[in-house]
Amino acid sequence: MWLRPAHRYLSLCYNANMRAKVEIKGIREGLLITLGEGEWDERHAALLEHIQARADFFRGARVALDVGNQILHVLELSRLRDELSDRGITLWAVLSQSPTTEQTAQTLGLATRLFKPRPERPAPSADTSLDGEAAILVRRTLRSGFKLQHPGHVVVVGDVNPGAEIVAGGDVVVWGRLRGVVHAGAEGNTQAVVCALDLSPTQLRIAGRIALTPQRRGKPQPELARLNGETVVAETWNPGK
Repeated sequence: MWLRPAHRYLSLCYNANMRAKVEIKGIREGLLITLGEGEWDERHAALLEHIQARADFFRGARVALDVGNQILHVLELSRLRDELSDRGITLWAVLSQSPTTEQTAQTLGLATRLFKPRPERPAPSADTSLDGEAAILVRRTLRSGFKLQHPGHVVVVGDVNPGAEIVAGGDVVVWGRLRGVVHAGAEGNTQAVVCALDLSPTQLRIAGRIALTPQRRGKPQPELARLNGETVVAETWNPGK
């Protein structure tokens, strides 16, 4: 298990104007990184420089990033998330006073609040357990050469790039673009499905059946692929239902 002492605190300044300050503090969920004032390019560069200087310390860390009033759009924040991922760091939360940045973070599946302990409540007298199957949630883009294998369901918040592969015993749900190789129901589950906001896989398999991806017509839309008899079919997927 990877642990960081809660009292550990680091702070460092990186540019000549002493504005792009990076402060790191251990919290219950991992590390909280607070960026000082300055232009985003300065703050971005200072953060990466700080991480590069302490690569071993940050490797494997779960990070919440406080950017203050900085306005960030999807391109900027997804780029930073991928850069951190390339360095073995998981970005799980972005804290900001900017509604635009909060919305961007939520769109990318990132938390916008730190967890707070909840007061203990009496256990309910009725049985409230729910039946279900094992699943894993992956919040990152899967890049070429990455293979993810799980005996249950797989949920990816991010893109699956060409050259990446997912093999699941159950369903595969991608909240992003699915352009790699995917195999749902790999252990023979013919009821398994594959869902994506943009379903354009290099190869798609359900149980023992392989589907050829048809040429894209019009704009991408959420789709669900399933077995209909011996044929893999795709149909419109409405995630809101």
